[in-house]
Amino acid sequence: MEKQFSVKVEDGRKGAGDDPSVGPVYRNLLSKHSFPPLDVSRLSTTWDVFRSSVDKYPDNKMLGWREVVDGKWGPYVWKTYKTVYEEVLHVAYAIKASGVQPGCKVGIYGSNCPQWIVAMEACNAQSIVCVPLYDTLGAGAVNYILEHAEVDIVFVQDKKVKQLLDPECTHTRRLKVIVCFTSMEQKEIDEADSIGIKSFSWNDFLHMGSHHPSELQPPQASDICTLMYTSGTNGDPKGVILTHENATATIYGVDLFMKQFEEKMTDDDVYLSFLPLAHILDRMIEEYFFRMGASVGFFHGDINAIQEDMMELKPTFLAGVPRVLERIYEGVLKGLEEVNPRRRKIFNILYNYKLGWMKSGYKQSHASPFADMLAFRKIRNRLGGRIRLIVSGGAPLSPEVEEFLRVTSCAFVLQGYGLTETCGLAAVAYPYEMSMVGTVGCPFVYTELRLEQVADMGYDPLASPPRGEICVRGKSSFAGYYKNPELTNEVLIDGWFHTGDIGEMLPNGAVRIIDRKKHLIKLSQGEYVALEHLEKVYGITPIVEDMWVYGDSFKSWLVAVVVPNKQHAERWGHENGHNTCYATLCTLPQLQDYILSQLKSTAQRNKLRGFEHIKGVIVEAKTFEEEKDLLTPTLKKKRDKFLHRYKVQIDQLYKNKS
Repeated sequence: MEKQFSVKVEDGRKGAGDDPSVGPVYRNLLSKHSFPPLDVSRLSTTWDVFRSSVDKYPDNKMLGWREVVDGKWGPYVWKTYKTVYEEVLHVAYAIKASGVQPGCKVGIYGSNCPQWIVAMEACNAQSIVCVPLYDTLGAGAVNYILEHAEVDIVFVQDKKVKQLLDPECTHTRRLKVIVCFTSMEQKEIDEADSIGIKSFSWNDFLHMGSHHPSELQPPQASDICTLMYTSGTNGDPKGVILTHENATATIYGVDLFMKQFEEKMTDDDVYLSFLPLAHILDRMIEEYFFRMGASVGFFHGDINAIQEDMMELKPTFLAGVPRVLERIYEGVLKGLEEVNPRRRKIFNILYNYKLGWMKSGYKQSHASPFADMLAFRKIRNRLGGRIRLIVSGGAPLSPEVEEFLRVTSCAFVLQGYGLTETCGLAAVAYPYEMSMVGTVGCPFVYTELRLEQVADMGYDPLASPPRGEICVRGKSSFAGYYKNPELTNEVLIDGWFHTGDIGEMLPNGAVRIIDRKKHLIKLSQGEYVALEHLEKVYGITPIVEDMWVYGDSFKSWLVAVVVPNKQHAERWGHENGHNTCYATLCTLPQLQDYILSQLKSTAQRNKLRGFEHIKGVIVEAKTFEEEKDLLTPTLKKKRDKFLHRYKVQIDQLYKNKS
């Protein structure tokens, strides 16, 4: 009998008044009869969580960062829980002395660093609502959030002060105070002063707080903890209201989930923070690490040199969006291509040997210690040598990449699923279960999940397999969108949050994400195509560094914009007599033909249907990260921006192929 990972607590038709449009309600096995009670008498807010750890682990390393020594990045420097707490108090006193009252909004604008966390905890201490701003936001988006959220104070990274004072950012004038993570230049101080804003360096603000001690005003569980503005692929950002209960339910849920496994998180664990703290995934991971009295080390700011931080920090836990993990995978494949065929064959034999034992039920560490020692230890060493757990979130990770990392990283690898609106977690996979590869696992401990019919697209939650829009409710679900009741009522119906994601429920109770509802398009022959799903499938093709798939509802076939893997393209050029630069290679029709042939092989290998095959490509030499405004801060593709950027070339492709 197949192992079950979730339980049906309510039948689809019976539970919804015989409504055929909704499927059964599922819960985690830990919540089979009801959600486990939260310990609200002791830890009901994120402030309680932090204070508890300060009392329990005062001398543990909490926040680490690297400083430049003799022109190079030096070792990690650490602040203990006790030291951070003392700094938090001074910042909290200074905020209150600045006239900011409980319930007011304070923005934090900049890259991950200790000051970011100190400012966040100071907000918690005074019942103030923290409003994170992605460090990649331009003046226009910052301007919108400052006004919409009614922000009074902004803590800002030194290199972001210029954007905050940009003339386009007119709502900066509403601010009372700007506090720089380090210090501001004199001309910036003068500019802020000219529009009536007090400005402080970090040390000056701490100094002010130390001279104005006062009573803290801690929050209640029902109070708003944070307004998180989603990066969004269309339109203005949406302010997601998350309460302290939402956050603590997520922390408790992770606690209960992790207690099922032998390899538990402890205060000795170390997390490398490089996903933006303005994103819910990184925020909640760090909140959980603070709960455990564990350590968080911040990357030094260059994502392309993050391996240096890994080697220095030696983290035990790594979280990333799929693109980050895909780059690790591609790096290993590249290394394999450079070794001699005999060693490559040995690697493949050991890979399949260990995979076989893992599929038989053995944990990755027990499946083949010999293979780990002989072949896979080097991969683990590239990640710092101590990695125990790797989590992917933000978008579906391809099964091929997930399986590869589960076998070769010598760490547990799993996917989770959630949105800002679910406080980061709605479902999570089990680290030991190979049957969950390619899925996001079962409902989270404090979450109920069901699928809802999408009739015009042919998705039926009561069919086999059950498919439909994923709907979520539970203790970690958000309270609504700030100042937007219309949109709140549109997505929150009878307590169920309609995610817009299309899911498939597997027989074992795990969920597979198919695509975004709004990114399903119907081709002219009437077939629906899941564009993001295809981007994941095709994205594993070795020649492909990144790609965007497009379909026109008036056409019968798909096209794509492909960024080639530079080294692979240059090797192809050398082997085929095209000894020219990479940018010129990308203009050659022969490279386009080669890319199309490789995409066709991938399509056949993955048994894609004929209308899912790519029939035309535009080759782009620049990465999508280099092209302005094509990606959100979490590397999701802004599909409308892509269409605008490449429309002329797409129209020409369709014209040439017709």
